[in-house]
Amino acid sequence: MANFTYQGRLYYNPIELTMAFIGGTWKMPILLALRKGAVRYGDLRKTIPHINDKMLYSQLRDLEKKGMIQRKVYQTKPPRVDYMLTELGKKSIKLIDKINNFGEYLMEVEGIE
Repeated sequence: MANFTYQGRLYYNPIELTMAFIGGTWKMPILLALRKGAVRYGDLRKTIPHINDKMLYSQLRDLEKKGMIQRKVYQTKPPRVDYMLTELGKKSIKLIDKINNFGEYLMEVEGIE
């Protein structure tokens, strides 16, 4: 496969592009937390252990920029913000589940508890 450029960055294969969208420590847990529907910021924070506010905020912004999630702001006091998967984000869930299954398999064969 030939190299290609997407948003000013050179990619060598489609897997690399996919990992730019869902890779890293926090993107997949965020996407999985949204799989059943809209979730408020505070609830996301509680659902994903060990993530700090700065990282959650930046990852949400990145996923939104990439079209994986959308946010809805309600004009209430205090302001309420819900995050939900877009169609693109929903499409990633099956892949994330397969990656998770493979990770569980690796843990089993390597004797990791």
